[in-house]
Amino acid sequence: MMNVSLSFCQPSTLCTSKRQLLPSTSTPILFSFSHSHKKLRRFVTCASSSELPLLPFPIDQVLVPSETKTLHLYEARYLALLEESLFKKKKFFVHFVLDPIAINDTSGEASFAARYGCLVAIEKVEQLEIGALVSIRGIGRVKILKFQQAEPYLTGAVKPLLDNIPYSDTELSSKVLKIKEALRSLNSLEIKLKAPQEALLQTLTANSLRWSENTPSLDCDNSFIPPLAELVSFAALQPVSGSSESELLKLQKKKLRAMDIKDTLDRLEDSIGYVQDNISLVAAKLAIQSLDSRL
Repeated sequence: MMNVSLSFCQPSTLCTSKRQLLPSTSTPILFSFSHSHKKLRRFVTCASSSELPLLPFPIDQVLVPSETKTLHLYEARYLALLEESLFKKKKFFVHFVLDPIAINDTSGEASFAARYGCLVAIEKVEQLEIGALVSIRGIGRVKILKFQQAEPYLTGAVKPLLDNIPYSDTELSSKVLKIKEALRSLNSLEIKLKAPQEALLQTLTANSLRWSENTPSLDCDNSFIPPLAELVSFAALQPVSGSSESELLKLQKKKLRAMDIKDTLDRLEDSIGYVQDNISLVAAKLAIQSLDSRL
């Protein structure tokens, strides 16, 4: 679960620069959406766009399609964002990260680019004495076209970003089948690794895979929902049971790379390798667990 408290100083304009605080921080940081740092990418995109609330996070908290996250929203402006999303935006908003790109020598403040936008759907809201617990699910990557407002929270125009798919269905299907089988094997091992009292019916990877396999029934433009192969290529990017700090850091790097890749087959191959590494890792932990139980 993540506590989110973001604060913004008054900006002069939405389209140039703005000062804001990253989640759970207290030091002002210069945020500027720099067009000079954007790369031309040949994504398959749709001409349609939507205006949605935007929620920024630090670079180490990128959210990928099919992934779930629980947020604790308690600041008034972000409860207002929640209300807007629930009742006016069909339970959608955009999760994106602030990527450090430069240091302004005159001010000594860092600049950030808006990257790794992901359309999210609100799956559950639990009211608390202070704020609310909000469970969200990543749907698909989006590009932020422009910022519309900063107060009381960010909003902007976004459009979907989908992979190019120059391959035959047969090529993709074989890779999708392979990663599904690998993820199910990993899930079985993870369940065995858990203590009986902590065992769950499914792990985070199984949860993401199950959601990806079932065509999401979402009240949004279908162009925002990636095809099955693209969704499954992201489903593997979940932490496994008992992950160490170094293993979570490796996962973070994999997620950043996966969000940058524009070729479904490349991402599937990367994900298969990552899952196979995790299968070996969990199998080794199980062997150690078995030895310890005999001592």
